[in-house]
Amino acid sequence: MTKTDVVVIGGGPAGMSAALSASKNGSRVVLVERDAVLGGILNQCIHNGFGLHFFKEELTGPEFAHRFREMVEADKNIDVRLNTLVTKIGDDANIEVMGANGFEEIDAKAVVMCMGCRERTAGNINLCGTRPMGVLTAGTVQKMVNIDGKMVGKNVVILGSGDIGLIMARRLTLEGAKVNAVFEINSTSSGLRRNIMQCLEDFDIPLLFNTTIFEIVGKDRVEGVFYGQVDQNFQPIESTRKFLKCDAVVLSVGLIPEMELSPKVAKSRVTNGAIVNEFYQTEKPWLFSCGNILHIHDLVDNVALEAEQAGKCASDFAQNKLPTSAKTVQIKAGDGFSYVLPTTVFEGAGQVEVKFRLKEKVVKKTIVAKCGAAVLGKKFVLAGIPGEMMKFSFEKGGASGEIVLQIE
Repeated sequence: MTKTDVVVIGGGPAGMSAALSASKNGSRVVLVERDAVLGGILNQCIHNGFGLHFFKEELTGPEFAHRFREMVEADKNIDVRLNTLVTKIGDDANIEVMGANGFEEIDAKAVVMCMGCRERTAGNINLCGTRPMGVLTAGTVQKMVNIDGKMVGKNVVILGSGDIGLIMARRLTLEGAKVNAVFEINSTSSGLRRNIMQCLEDFDIPLLFNTTIFEIVGKDRVEGVFYGQVDQNFQPIESTRKFLKCDAVVLSVGLIPEMELSPKVAKSRVTNGAIVNEFYQTEKPWLFSCGNILHIHDLVDNVALEAEQAGKCASDFAQNKLPTSAKTVQIKAGDGFSYVLPTTVFEGAGQVEVKFRLKEKVVKKTIVAKCGAAVLGKKFVLAGIPGEMMKFSFEKGGASGEIVLQIE
């Protein structure tokens, strides 16, 4: 059995950032990664736009991962276990792994979950029609094109306006494919505005809102799709049904946190990730969660920054430095918000940073944190959209009741 202070599960940007932060804070760390190399999904994201917030310069995904990988490999307090699969997270901060040396137990004082997320598939969204070859998730297409050097089709439609789907619309166009349209079932995009501009508008690729695929057509290979508009309950409006010929359908319809390995903890019905407090602790005080397993981020930089905080908190817990007060205050998202994190904070003075997403676009509005009639903080928003995660810091002060975020 190996004994350590902190175990970090997952070697992507969140895992590497959390491990480095915990080590810097004085803890011995074991970083477990199931792949043969650190970096996670970044290794196939060859486009630029990474690192502007964390490294203060623009990098590609592999470059961003390489920066972190070098720092991790140079840190003597971090024991990296590659090609190692975690088979169980116990109930008392120990984990079971299967690696090159066979089965092993690792006993820690704190565990940080950084396992990321996975894509929703055609089955997850109950996509109707036949099951021919050519229906793929955007991440799979990204790997096939960027890593394997293979094209998935010449005449493509994309369902969903997630960021990876938008980026692959541009990538496939540059590789010679015709991207006919991007269908989005909602009235707003789930992707960043800059990706809509750079990946769709710059290449004259139409983005059709309140529109979805009614049916996939094809026996052995995709031959086309029936598509059309949906009503306010997301039900197909049959009078708008049209046929579009294509040989590939790329799905960019959302991500799901990889929570299957987690011990039983309370989960958010909105994010599908764990419910955490201001220190990224779950209801099991030794278990921490951050990155895309906690909630889906818009930028990898935000993943790394959040994991940096979570890694330090896990290290503080291992050193008995975190508050242990039983008195907590709930933070709730008011009308107009999809969710807010964290959902609980300890009573007492101090700054708290909340992260949230909006349900709809807002322009020139003020976000207010209230505890009863008391205003704890305000943030003016010039423009906010559901595709962008937003942050808001305020002094929790003497709040002893429920804190609610509101739009005014």
